[in-house]
Amino acid sequence: MMTGVAILGSTGSIGEQTLSVIDAHPDRFNVISLVAGRRVERLAKQIIRYRPSCVSVQDDVARDILLAIAEEDPVLKGALEGVEIAVGEEGAVACATAPGVERVMSALVGFAGVAPTLQAIRSGIDVALANKEVLVAAGEIVMKEVAYRGVRLLPVDSEHAALFQVLLNTPREEVERVVLTASGGALRDKSRDDLKHVRVQDALKHPNWKMGNKLTIDSATMMNKGLEVIEAHWLFSLPFDAIDVMLHDESIVHCMVELIDGHFIAEMAPVDMRLPIQYALTYPERVRFAPKRLNWLEIHKLSFRPVDFNRYPALKLAYEAGRLGRSYPAVLNAANEVAVRLVLSEKIPFFAIEPIVENVLSRHQVCQLDSLETIREVDQWARRAAEEEAQKWAGSFENRM
Repeated sequence: MMTGVAILGSTGSIGEQTLSVIDAHPDRFNVISLVAGRRVERLAKQIIRYRPSCVSVQDDVARDILLAIAEEDPVLKGALEGVEIAVGEEGAVACATAPGVERVMSALVGFAGVAPTLQAIRSGIDVALANKEVLVAAGEIVMKEVAYRGVRLLPVDSEHAALFQVLLNTPREEVERVVLTASGGALRDKSRDDLKHVRVQDALKHPNWKMGNKLTIDSATMMNKGLEVIEAHWLFSLPFDAIDVMLHDESIVHCMVELIDGHFIAEMAPVDMRLPIQYALTYPERVRFAPKRLNWLEIHKLSFRPVDFNRYPALKLAYEAGRLGRSYPAVLNAANEVAVRLVLSEKIPFFAIEPIVENVLSRHQVCQLDSLETIREVDQWARRAAEEEAQKWAGSFENRM
């Protein structure tokens, strides 16, 4: 029987790799919904190929562009016949819960993924979670709904997919701690002082992984790993003191679990996101994976180093926000999203990300997040505060350009 899939973020890196996995198993999956932002030409090609019954884009401008392309392309126009092109958050929610959807790939970037992912869970649909910000911003609400609805929340991040598999048959009382590995990002060989002179192009050259721009910048600051620590806390009910991070240049060991008797269990896999994507789509079944596998004769060393929190203050901020809990992680996430967006548009320097996030956290008056509306209010406040903090950096940065 074929599984109906909704892909939230279909034109992004994870979305396109998800479609690659689906292409490899045409007898297993049926694409029901495609949700994208503004990469309309890329989406148009996907619509022609996969013939979804539900399509959503970021806004009316993107929808108008898609319709204009369809007027010039009879094949696309035919593929869209009878398909309403939805927009915004409401459109993403509609596509995530469309008739026939049995598994959602949640791969929208940032806070935009929270509402459609939460609504899919409330509709009893299993979710493959590639958007870690969903749990960072709304972890308590999401996990309560997962438990109440009895759905599966299947991690797609390579580290969490690894932990999921190791912990699947490991009693929690036997776990001493878990270790998430980190590559250190594109700037791992640079000192803290060197970062003052980094351009955005330098930070986007990841040594191991092919990822979207936002995630690649987060990897360079190691905020990505900090968000993953918070995600692991919610996914596996682990206290923060039981979640460690270790630098591992090769990105072959994705996690390690230390047991109470001193044994370690490590999960190793190729540097290929299609592997955890496929596992999240096919679980509880495991199916053959065709791309290149690890060749142990080619692996000459596996290196591990402790993380220097002075070198990576974003990771320290994430731990602090996670331990404080309540609204702090949502503020951390929103402030970081704004800062990264401004770095990518070359409005502020790379070096400004951590101070902006830290200052927004220090300004925040903590509150309890008891609804999606409250989370949205906190998110919007943090974004405004981050924009204000960014103004302190913008002028000096423009003078350097």
